[in-house]
Amino acid sequence: MEDHDTGAGASAVGMSGASPTQSAGPHTARFSRHAGARQRHAGQRQIGLSQADQHGDQPKGKTRKRRKRKRGRKVFARDENVAVPHAAPAAAAARQPPSGLSPVEPRLATPQRPPQQELPVFAALDLGTNNCRLLVAVPGRHGQFRVIDAFSRIVRLGEGLTASGRLSQAAMDRAVEALKICGEKLRNRKIRKARLIATEACRSAANGVEFLDRVEREAGLKLEIIDRQTEARLAVSGCGSLVERDTQGVVLFDIGGGSSEIALIDLTGRRSPRLANHIVSWTSLPVGVVSLAERFGGRTVTRETFAAMVDDVAARLKVFDGRDRLAHVLASPNFHLLGTSGTVTTLAGVHLDLDRYDRRRVDGLWMDRDSVDRMIERLIGWDFQQRCANPCIGADRADLVLAGCAILEAIRGVWPSERLRVADRGLREGILSELMADDGVWRDGGRGR
Repeated sequence: MEDHDTGAGASAVGMSGASPTQSAGPHTARFSRHAGARQRHAGQRQIGLSQADQHGDQPKGKTRKRRKRKRGRKVFARDENVAVPHAAPAAAAARQPPSGLSPVEPRLATPQRPPQQELPVFAALDLGTNNCRLLVAVPGRHGQFRVIDAFSRIVRLGEGLTASGRLSQAAMDRAVEALKICGEKLRNRKIRKARLIATEACRSAANGVEFLDRVEREAGLKLEIIDRQTEARLAVSGCGSLVERDTQGVVLFDIGGGSSEIALIDLTGRRSPRLANHIVSWTSLPVGVVSLAERFGGRTVTRETFAAMVDDVAARLKVFDGRDRLAHVLASPNFHLLGTSGTVTTLAGVHLDLDRYDRRRVDGLWMDRDSVDRMIERLIGWDFQQRCANPCIGADRADLVLAGCAILEAIRGVWPSERLRVADRGLREGILSELMADDGVWRDGGRGR
């Protein structure tokens, strides 16, 4: 998103710094002549030419014509730093100032308003197994913020990690190049607070820490590897505004590239401003779209292959001890699933039949059970080229989307729900929300302390 730097490069309003006595070319004559005019009108405190000159009423006669020729030769006005003779009345009228001042009359300096206090700038970076994402934002109304810059690139940092246990050289090179761009964006702004995180790929790789040392040397960014519990909490924090007041229970899931975080949220009691305070149980599955697709194959996925992927994830969920902590609200119409990942946003885009992905239409979208069933069935029926051709999938996700659907199906099997809400937001938004809340900006009306 573009950050419009208002006022950048604009000239200051007010008098020129040049003195009338300085020899500075055609502008000197302009200031000297009007200095004499001000002496003739002393005591009247009038700015501008006489009434006749302002309205173009000019007396006829030889003397007046000579004045016009003299003005055409010597009086200039700046237009985008280019000196333009005032010879054509139409051109002069086009540049007539709002208050009726002549374009050749210097304006008196207007009092400058005191500058508004700048909004504090916060940043969040998430280096995942598949994507590198950055958000830069300023606080808005309570609990909200406005994004002023963003960056996202698929880097596939975890490519080959399942087989080798290490980050490959090519994958690290791709990630470093993306992080260099993020570093430049951050250094070009005055950032009050930032949090830069790395998740499953760096957590599980034998050379994960070594890679982050390289990132610090080459991109100038110091990333922290967060644990799975922190990742689950940040995902919840980023989606707080999508959970409505009458909701009693939510299963929030974040299907990543190398892991999938699941949080059970109980809202039957008194509600806290922070959704993460209502997490009653959570788990992090060491399986994501990249790792699952590498094990089972992502390009050619038969129905048998798809079923095997679902069974693999379901077996992992079966040993999750806290899976029944929302049993008392599962049958309630005020219980629903909330998905924040490329899998569910892709499903939503296909469901809406978008010509190109549109976050504004996807984020916050409700899908009922039948709609989700139809979209998954539709994707299973497509071959790899058909998935590539869909504008909401594309070549970057065509070999991963069915692995994501298999993880989603396993989650729906444990926590069946009539409704799924789609969130095009996640860890970065959670980081920003927590940074701003901890800094107290919303207590000060969003202006910072």
